[in-house]
Amino acid sequence: MRMRKKRHLEPRMEQCKALLAARGRPCLNLKEAAENFRALLDYSTLFGNENPVELEVGCGNGGFIFELSRRNPDTNFLAVEVCSNVILTAMEHCLKEGISNVRFLNIPAEILPCYIPDGSVEKIYLNFSTPLPETSREKQRLTSSRFLPIYRAMLKEGGKIVQKTDSEEFFDYSLSKFREHGFEVGEVTRDLHRSEYATENIVTEYEKNFSEKGMPIFRAVAVKVK
Repeated sequence: MRMRKKRHLEPRMEQCKALLAARGRPCLNLKEAAENFRALLDYSTLFGNENPVELEVGCGNGGFIFELSRRNPDTNFLAVEVCSNVILTAMEHCLKEGISNVRFLNIPAEILPCYIPDGSVEKIYLNFSTPLPETSREKQRLTSSRFLPIYRAMLKEGGKIVQKTDSEEFFDYSLSKFREHGFEVGEVTRDLHRSEYATENIVTEYEKNFSEKGMPIFRAVAVKVK
């Protein structure tokens, strides 16, 4: 079922423009855009400081990134979400709450190289990305060989990808792909809420629903190494 377009979407997006670092696609061909278009963000201008930068791919309504930004006021956060309908909710909440260390990119993840400088991000968060189990859709998985080189380029040496999912099949696939693309994998748990990492965990909306149904949450950290 397609999500119904929010009323007055464009005027409301305009009201949030101070938080919107990028929107749309520079051309229809995503591969061509990622390879040829550059409008790299200047973080010091965007945030007004030199604090480290972390990024969430697929921020949804923003619950995770809001809590993360509250816990870490001296870190800047970029939240990526392709759906304007969804990112609008996150941006309006951000404005209402006066959150100053989050900015948004309303773009497909494929064109992150157009905006994110190489070696500039400390951490990337992948929270409950769609598993897309069909073989024909493998390239669309956010931990496929299509996306991991993009993340690797954006990360600093020693930078981390933190993944959470409810799908064990997708989790095992991701662990394999991380290693294939030169990441060291650690902090692996197949039942996050009963692990040593539970106390620092930020429970997302999806995660709460899955956990209440008795479903285990899978988590791992992949570290960029030379």
